[in-house]
Amino acid sequence: MNRLVVLVATVAAIVTATTVVWMEVRQEREFRRLIALGDEALDAERTSEAIEHFSGALAFKPDSMLAHLQRAETYRRRGDRDLAAALRDASEAHTLDPTAPQPIELLGDIHSAMSRYDEAIGFYSQYLQLDDRGTRVLYKLAMAHVRVGRPRDAIEPLRRAIELDDRSAEAHYLLGLAFRNTGQITDGLRELNRAVALNGALIPAREELAALHLARGRPREAVEQLEAIAALDPLPGRLVDVALALARSGQREAAVVTLGRAAEKHPGSPAVFAALGRVWLEKAVAEEDPAALRKAMVALQPLARRPDATSEVLALLGEAMLLSDQVTDAERTLQQALTRQPVEPAAYRHLAEIARRRGRPEIARDAEARYARLVPNPQSPIPGPALNP
Repeated sequence: MNRLVVLVATVAAIVTATTVVWMEVRQEREFRRLIALGDEALDAERTSEAIEHFSGALAFKPDSMLAHLQRAETYRRRGDRDLAAALRDASEAHTLDPTAPQPIELLGDIHSAMSRYDEAIGFYSQYLQLDDRGTRVLYKLAMAHVRVGRPRDAIEPLRRAIELDDRSAEAHYLLGLAFRNTGQITDGLRELNRAVALNGALIPAREELAALHLARGRPREAVEQLEAIAALDPLPGRLVDVALALARSGQREAAVVTLGRAAEKHPGSPAVFAALGRVWLEKAVAEEDPAALRKAMVALQPLARRPDATSEVLALLGEAMLLSDQVTDAERTLQQALTRQPVEPAAYRHLAEIARRRGRPEIARDAEARYARLVPNPQSPIPGPALNP
């Protein structure tokens, strides 16, 4: 009898153990299947489906770092609306495995997306303590320093990233910005040129080069960069940039030819005709050329009649009218320019001139003061960074 009891108990234990093992194997198989489906959906940017699969996987393994990590990445890709959920899952993944680098990097990415750059810097620095050869994270760390307004702190991680991978055009570009924003213009030019040499289609690097060349009085080099940008990005605004750079360097005829080419390609573009009006007006002022003044008004008047006429267009037309001694019409047009946002500062300067002509010194002083507030340093040489991470 005792043998029978022992035998039954043994068989029952074996069956129970087998059942438990079978269930664990089945759960593990289902967990892996759901993770694979979630990864597939995430690769295809089907984020809602991916979240459903990763959540299903967590039902089988609530303490899975991988499932929390993948769901956090999915939430991050969905943008601002789900960043809080991404942060919650990434934090849980980090808690489950504090030494895993992936949750640390993701926490940095999420904080960066939430504009919490100091927190992002902390996580990227923590990642680099685990892997100091992570070029991608070195770049992200530098970008966070630039975003928070500390470009000097971005230089060293970028140098380290470039030492590890000298073929990264983006790293050279960002280092060029960091040098430029710390006053190291020669170094900035070197890095920006290196970025363009590595990737000729990196438009932000060419834009920064053009700005630096213009600031240093090198219009020919600036035009070369702007022409390359126009070839890469054939929008009317790019050809306008080329033409205005040519005009600033005194090559007004070349500027007019460029804008004529732009007008043929984009006959309905207000930006092209506004630029054409500006170039003709500058020629009229510089050369006292009445024919150029008439051409400026011909280019600007149709734009000024549009309901969406910009303050810039109206200010240019007002200046042209003032030069043509149409003082009343000029004043009315310039006053209209002040009603459009953003206000073109030159409108105040020309209104001040009209007020002086008409013996209104107080109004002239007020207009000049408003102009000075909008343009505190007209000779400011270098614009701020144009980042596109």
